[in-house]
Amino acid sequence: MSAVRAAESKKAADIRVLDLREITSFADYFVLCTGANQRQIQAIADEVALELKRRGERAISIEGYENAEWVLMDYGDLLVHVFSGNARSFYDLDRLWRHAKALEIPAAGPGPRAS
Repeated sequence: MSAVRAAESKKAADIRVLDLREITSFADYFVLCTGANQRQIQAIADEVALELKRRGERAISIEGYENAEWVLMDYGDLLVHVFSGNARSFYDLDRLWRHAKALEIPAAGPGPRAS
């Protein structure tokens, strides 16, 4: 859920987590989300990379960062897809992987309390 929380912190929209374990062997999970523009898409990707790095995870590869229409972040068993609205509609991974189980994303807990 670290990638999800990182994306949420940068106001990513329509975040979905798909469990692929029962339908493919190349990845266990997809995180799909949408950014409003190139800057936001890059900010989401940067925050996901930073948060996962804090947890000792480094991307095997990151593709599409410069164009920021579809940033694909490969962490082995986890693939993070950060789309523009148009790219998400065009590639429609939600439909393509419709047989994957969509995981419920629990609401974020309360932040640190002020003293």
